[in-house]
Amino acid sequence: MLLSHRTRLLELWRIAASYRLDTHFPVEEAPQLQPVARLLRLHPAAWGKKHQPNAVKYALEDMGTLFLKLGQLLSTRRDLVPPEIIEQLIQLQDKVKPFDVATAIAQIEDSKYGLGQNIDSLFTRFDTKPLAAASIAQVHTAALPDGREVVVKVVRPDIQKTIVADFELLRELASWASARIEAARAVHLIDIVEDYRQVMLNELDLTLEADNTTKMRNNFLGSALMYVPEVYDASKNVMVMERIQGVPISQVEVFDKLGYDRAALAEKGLTIFFTQVFRDNFFHADMHPGNVFVETPPVKTLNSEITPVDLGHAPRYIGLDCAIMGTLSKEDQLIVARMLLAVMNNNFTALVDIVSRAGWIPPNTDKHALVRDMRRTVGPMVQKSINEIDFAGVLMQILDIARRHHMSIPPQLMLLLKTLVHVEGLGRDLYPDLDIWSLAKPILSGWIKEQLDPMRNLQQLRQQLPEILLSSTDIPKLLNQGLQSLASQGSRQDSQLREMQQIRADMLNDRRRDWLALAGFAISIAIATQVIGWLSPLFYILAVLAVLWRILA
Repeated sequence: MLLSHRTRLLELWRIAASYRLDTHFPVEEAPQLQPVARLLRLHPAAWGKKHQPNAVKYALEDMGTLFLKLGQLLSTRRDLVPPEIIEQLIQLQDKVKPFDVATAIAQIEDSKYGLGQNIDSLFTRFDTKPLAAASIAQVHTAALPDGREVVVKVVRPDIQKTIVADFELLRELASWASARIEAARAVHLIDIVEDYRQVMLNELDLTLEADNTTKMRNNFLGSALMYVPEVYDASKNVMVMERIQGVPISQVEVFDKLGYDRAALAEKGLTIFFTQVFRDNFFHADMHPGNVFVETPPVKTLNSEITPVDLGHAPRYIGLDCAIMGTLSKEDQLIVARMLLAVMNNNFTALVDIVSRAGWIPPNTDKHALVRDMRRTVGPMVQKSINEIDFAGVLMQILDIARRHHMSIPPQLMLLLKTLVHVEGLGRDLYPDLDIWSLAKPILSGWIKEQLDPMRNLQQLRQQLPEILLSSTDIPKLLNQGLQSLASQGSRQDSQLREMQQIRADMLNDRRRDWLALAGFAISIAIATQVIGWLSPLFYILAVLAVLWRILA
């Protein structure tokens, strides 16, 4: 229950109130935000305080890693977030409040989770001022004894406990939403929270990031599209890797001064994304601008007098921060590719057939209505450039369609959709007129033809034949297990029926509490707007208490 997280909820309320976040959002233009704004103003931490510059950034920093990640995701959405807030969120990509250098050195020298050696024996130079500080770690520049320039990534101390606690709260919210909102059930919201929880915890182990970086480096060795730096050493809390020369993809003014072709860069970025998803089945799932760089000349030449420079080759992307990587099953890869091709060909009947064969919709779904809804929602996207497409808005409409047609979207695809929202935000800033469909269509068509090639499938079958023959020895055991399973199925069904009855009773109780809280809120607000004098604030407080009772109950 949310009541068990009351300490954390009260802490988040205090932080939001102390920074007066209500003054950073257009509350007057958005009536739905007004109750939240009143709640923030009621907290003693807000009394006597006014609008504070950069408060959104500072508040998210104080709230913790999970909220920093949310800020990073929103920092690419200039179409959704006001410009003055975007400027604060952009700083969360690599300008989070750093931690003390003495703590960083202690982390590096630690024998259990660090590199286990003295800092002077590891490096001939270690720069105490961080090059960048982000949500999970901060980066220092250094030099190895053989002269190679490196960056040293160090995990922030003691953040795991806060992350675990926040995900427990997030899971309770997901459970609450799933019990009441069909769209939350359609996207398997609880499973998404659990998957992302594991992803975030994995991000704290830099040995996993080192392995991911090495794998992606091998995937793009000798590529003209992207360069991935080499990892020299890694432990749980520390990673040492090659230093590169480049700037974040968001610094488009630098590309213009260097004479880079932004259209070519945007096409190259989209090609990298589809290559990672379909060729490698290993895609970067945290593509905010702080993690996506482009090659440049040495940093010392990047001043106000920049002139066009020839690198000797077309500028490549630089792959960084490979902590969060996504994969799909072969079946899901093929489903996604065929769905995208169906959309590009304006064949929404085929799209619904693919979804149906994948088992994402119930057998009794009205397919004609689903085709009509998909054509109305997704169809207009195909004729537009990236600047005119609102992926996030379309995604919300698709989720609404999923709710109405009882569609079930696998959790692993939600990570891919999150990545697509990132990619759209990056492409929108880099080259708004990019035609993503004409570029993606030949890539997808070629990949599907390769997957369905009979000779290729025959070769795979030949390779798997020994394993198939060995598996056939398990058939008698599987038959016996199947008979035993049928015998016990009746008792399990009785148990499941009792559980369903209990769940239904719990949902009815929750619904009664919802109505009680809504009635209390509505009556209190109605009285507060009618009475005059000191009684009016009292009824507003009663309305807030009714909402808090329902949230925490």
